[in-house]
Amino acid sequence: MSTSTTSAPPGTEDPPPAGAVPRRGKRDPARTGWRRALRRDWQLYSLAVLPLLFFLVFRYLPVIGNVIAFRRFEPGGSILGEQWVGLRYVRMFLTDPTFWQVFRNTLWLGGLTLVFCFPIPIVLALLLNEVRRRSLKRFVQSVSYLPHFLSIVIVAGVTLQMLATDGPVNHVLGWFGHDPIRFIQEPEWFRTIYVGSEIWQTAGWGTILYLAALTTIDEDLYEAARIDGANRWQQIWHVTLPGIRPTMITLLILNIGTFMAVGFEKVLLLYNPLTYPTADVISTYVYRTGVESNSFSYAAAIGLFEALIGLFLIISANQLSRRTVGTSLW
Repeated sequence: MSTSTTSAPPGTEDPPPAGAVPRRGKRDPARTGWRRALRRDWQLYSLAVLPLLFFLVFRYLPVIGNVIAFRRFEPGGSILGEQWVGLRYVRMFLTDPTFWQVFRNTLWLGGLTLVFCFPIPIVLALLLNEVRRRSLKRFVQSVSYLPHFLSIVIVAGVTLQMLATDGPVNHVLGWFGHDPIRFIQEPEWFRTIYVGSEIWQTAGWGTILYLAALTTIDEDLYEAARIDGANRWQQIWHVTLPGIRPTMITLLILNIGTFMAVGFEKVLLLYNPLTYPTADVISTYVYRTGVESNSFSYAAAIGLFEALIGLFLIISANQLSRRTVGTSLW
């Protein structure tokens, strides 16, 4: 008599006992998944090596050096300082009138830069979005983008030459019978010069993100707005601006985070001892104190104070944005 064996349908096999030992050769997919992905796409992952090394070497490792803000550092000695002094250097700059002057200058320049340089790229992007002639649009974009690719040294040199006593600006003023103005030597002109050069250099480049965000807005929304009788300004206010609001909020938070880090290179190239009352900011003061005067611990304490304020500002702006408009970085 023959017996026939019938195989069970797939998926109906009995589960292994609770205490059974898994067979050899089987591995956890979660453990091997990243290894398989690394072997498959190692060329793509290798592109991240240099950026990660850059941030590790130039962003994270230097954070350890902030310890000299609480230790006395002497050139030629230990890189982490010679003797613990606690909050001595913090008390020094908090009671230094010069520090509070440069702190106010930093707030002024940072505030003016944020107020004028942040909305102008948005306005420029909205205007370019309304241009229908592609040739004119490309020309305006190319002209406005060009200053971004210039070195800060070149931008500062052009600014100084244009505003020199015998420069083109004073020549134009002379045609109207105005006496030459010493723009570079007058402290009250420095903030205008700095913000104006910053607008000229960054406005065009800042429109790229907003123009990209404008392309993601559904055209059906404009069509529905036109059917409801909305004119062009109403379409911009009710359709365009809400469509690019996440991009606006993200860039605003990033700009607030760098509020205290006013452009060190440009200020250093544009200012001079005559304009210190309005031009000297925390970053240039730290440079002069630390590098030129060899007061590294004192400069580190000021730099740490500036970094903590920037961290507080970006966290506060992120939390406020999340609670009010629902958009945040994290």
